[in-house]
Amino acid sequence: MPYQEDLEAAFEDLRRKVFEERDYYWVRESDPWPESFEELWADGIVQEAGTHSILDVFRILGPGEYADYNTLEPVTEDEALRVLGTAKPTRAHVPEFDAFAYERWRGRCAVLHDERGEPREIYFWGASGD
Repeated sequence: MPYQEDLEAAFEDLRRKVFEERDYYWVRESDPWPESFEELWADGIVQEAGTHSILDVFRILGPGEYADYNTLEPVTEDEALRVLGTAKPTRAHVPEFDAFAYERWRGRCAVLHDERGEPREIYFWGASGD
């Protein structure tokens, strides 16, 4: 996603984009796609299997909060420095992001910077339940 200072806004923009573009796993292939988030999550099978996308994440964690199911944990500058050797990761560091701790049904995100160290985009990733 393009960088926004407001991480919550970027997160919601991404969720809306994924939903509108139907870029998620819809378990009921022969049924019409849901028309709202509420309709999507009212389905018991979706509640169990998820969508294998950012739609399975409901909340961004704040500093010091425990990563729980359906949460998104931002990479801190200290964590990036410890794992990648830089506090300002770039797109070139993305292949190394598996080194950041993450678990199924939890997401991560990191601000990516340009060669001058300016924030340019927010990268989101995670693992589904399968």
